[in-house]
Amino acid sequence: MNRFINFLRDVGREMKKVSWPKRKELTRYTVTVIGTVAFMAIFFALVDLGISRLIRLVLE
Repeated sequence: MNRFINFLRDVGREMKKVSWPKRKELTRYTVTVIGTVAFMAIFFALVDLGISRLIRLVLE
């Protein structure tokens, strides 16, 4: 039990040393991630659609 308490204290000390992003930075990073995910989802949906149509043309 003592080791666990020491571990939690160490975690608390390390968390105070962390450099947390400011609100503006966090917003910018979040928008970047969401934009990238949306772009990749649309890209792969279009690629999937294209490959599906190509396979249909070949099989018909």
